[in-house]
Amino acid sequence: MSFPRATGILLHPTSLPARGGIGDFGPAAYEFIDFLSAARQGLWQILPLGPLGYGNSPYSSTSAFAGNPLLISLERLAERGWIDRSRIADLPEAVGPVEYEVVFRSKMPLLAHAARTFVRNATGNSRARFDQFCRQNQEWLDDFVLFDALRSRYKLTNWNEWPRELAHRDPSAIANVRKEMAEDLQMRCAVQFAFAEQWRALRQHCVRRSVRVLGDIAIFVNYDSADVWTHPELFRLDANLEPLVVSGVPPDFFSETGQRWGNPLYRWDVMKERGYAWWIARLRAVTQQCDYIRLDHFRGFDQFWEIDASEPTAIHGRWVDGPKDELFAKLREALGCLPFFAEDLGYITPAVRALRKRLKIPGMAVLQFGFGDKGAHIYLPQQLTPDTVIYTGTHDNDTLVGWWTSGASKEEHKNAETYFGKAEDGVHWSFVRAAQASVASLSVIPLQDILGLGSEARMNTPSVHDGNWRWRLQPGLLSGELAAKLAPLAEVTDRLPEPLPAPSPEEFAA
Repeated sequence: MSFPRATGILLHPTSLPARGGIGDFGPAAYEFIDFLSAARQGLWQILPLGPLGYGNSPYSSTSAFAGNPLLISLERLAERGWIDRSRIADLPEAVGPVEYEVVFRSKMPLLAHAARTFVRNATGNSRARFDQFCRQNQEWLDDFVLFDALRSRYKLTNWNEWPRELAHRDPSAIANVRKEMAEDLQMRCAVQFAFAEQWRALRQHCVRRSVRVLGDIAIFVNYDSADVWTHPELFRLDANLEPLVVSGVPPDFFSETGQRWGNPLYRWDVMKERGYAWWIARLRAVTQQCDYIRLDHFRGFDQFWEIDASEPTAIHGRWVDGPKDELFAKLREALGCLPFFAEDLGYITPAVRALRKRLKIPGMAVLQFGFGDKGAHIYLPQQLTPDTVIYTGTHDNDTLVGWWTSGASKEEHKNAETYFGKAEDGVHWSFVRAAQASVASLSVIPLQDILGLGSEARMNTPSVHDGNWRWRLQPGLLSGELAAKLAPLAEVTDRLPEPLPAPSPEEFAA
């Protein structure tokens, strides 16, 4: 399949210029959607929205189902009476990179206070909506909030370091702690309710502006997550519930020692015996959250790199077969048409390409990769097909200007200038125009590349564990002039957004 022709911008919500030290679902998000509409952009790509785990990476979450509380707008909670405005009056202004430790210390207590206030005082429609949310999401919610509460009680230590009866989920111990922490668990349910309600309201605004949301799902989950704690039988753990083997990729363009991600690997045989029920539930949740979905590390569904947990790097590992077609057949049987495309970058074998084509899932191209040796030309517009999603760069790349200034080789400079000529308005605009004009069905540009920002605006450097995911948009950069420059480009490249069905009349009412 290929998607209807469209163009859009990659910007994770944490990068929005919201008050409070981190981007959220508040006023700045609505202003960004309005900018997309004015610029005739029909897509907003985000990264995974789960609660943050190791390294504050959106790809390293404590749940495959829950939402990141830091994305909840305290301003919108104040509008709905969850918290008094005076309590959030001293939130820092919307400038500067995300300082995660500061944000956690300042924002989480306010969210907890707001959630407790709601739980104790909510009545009528608000209470009914909350109760309905808890019922509809009970399959994951009850275990997640208990995990989250225990993780807080034990000062963020991995769940396998908790008292043995809790780590091994002894039924009587679990029942006792649920009773003991009942009010805390209700508060954490309310936090997840607030996240879901605010995201739904923002999605409705996207619909009104003809903007589709392009989401992202990581193939693996964190060891220190509610998913592994709740379902250890689905993962390759030993008798002490420690990982036997972990995920990663072998040495590649990004790292001479490979990337040892450290996620526990699935027991695909057990997944199969259970009809891939956990995966079906996971994909059902994300398809309800977004319009299109990027499948991160698609290669892992064909073969994944298995590393013994004792290995310090990813150098020594082996390729092991994944679930291949069977998983996707079960997903389609349960969920119908799947609006996926594959992150199939790097060294991709003929078998992976064949799997993607059999499944009729579009792949990816990154224009920044196209100007090295001749083999890199597979990423250039003349080599693409409509079943492709083209990027100038991704969250794992340096920005175009940063790469051009300090990362690109002389050969890449020469080849790119031969291909594009010299753009008077900057090399980044040459790349943007080429991506938009390509035959790829979707064209997605990181906002940093639209703005022509340098390496200081890079979102992530793979294999570097500190300092990532911090960039935030400076207020005032999304100008009318910029929208007026993007809009005619979307029109002349036949990427104008298609209207979406009218949203439900319900609004955020909690």
